[in-house]
Amino acid sequence: MSFTIRRGLAADAPECGRICYSAFAAVAGGHNFLPDFPDAAVATAAIGMMLGHSGFYGVVAESNGKIIGSNFLDERNSIAGVGPITIDPEQQSRGVGARLMRAVMERSAEKGFPGIRLLQAGYNSSSLSLYSKLGFDVREHVSCLQGRAIHRPIAGYSVRPATSDDLASCNALCRRVHGAERSGELRDAQSQGVARVVERGGRITGYTTQIAFFGHAVGETTDDLRALISAAESFVGPGFLVPSRNGELLRWCLSEGLRIQQSFTVMTMGLYNEPAGAYLTSVSY
Repeated sequence: MSFTIRRGLAADAPECGRICYSAFAAVAGGHNFLPDFPDAAVATAAIGMMLGHSGFYGVVAESNGKIIGSNFLDERNSIAGVGPITIDPEQQSRGVGARLMRAVMERSAEKGFPGIRLLQAGYNSSSLSLYSKLGFDVREHVSCLQGRAIHRPIAGYSVRPATSDDLASCNALCRRVHGAERSGELRDAQSQGVARVVERGGRITGYTTQIAFFGHAVGETTDDLRALISAAESFVGPGFLVPSRNGELLRWCLSEGLRIQQSFTVMTMGLYNEPAGAYLTSVSY
């Protein structure tokens, strides 16, 4: 099959959104999991946001003038994030995914990002094989948790909305934990009113862009994350993502009635620092 790769346009959102939903539904349904997007409308809204945001680079694959897949690079931070990458279920196993991946990898290199990362669905052995062949390394096993919001304050920890004055402290905390900051995501979340900080002893000891599938969190300790999770109104999307090796946090979530929905694998290429604190990943990384 002959196909070409080009830059994504805002007008591509409806077709890319349809394919995004169909692709996730097909592979997830084949393994008896729920898809990442509940319907095509939600997928289209997410794709449309990325195509219209200057902090994302989108590419589409076309065959005979018809879109057959897309991929995105989140360029808002010092480390680039990949995804979602989706291919029309009828066009699978034809090399489209590899080309779409190479397109964003080349873009990352051109822009000078020191590292690039993604989350791979644990049940999808095909994507694990593809990303490994392309040079990505496995770094972390992640559990996606969902359930009823906890709404129970943690004594000694105060959670409040993040303000623009908090961003420098939050970025510094992220650098201490991960060796890199996620300032673009944090700035967007703060402007949207969904970012939160936790304070202990009169200083910021953690933050989250949102306790959600597309949000991440960083804390000095696991208790900082517990405070942020406890304060969340709900867990938007399929759930929030906890590194499974943080057994203390995972067991606490389970004891609070949350349940593991599925697992993911953090994969990276280029710069990576072993985390030096507590954190939650987003579906990007």
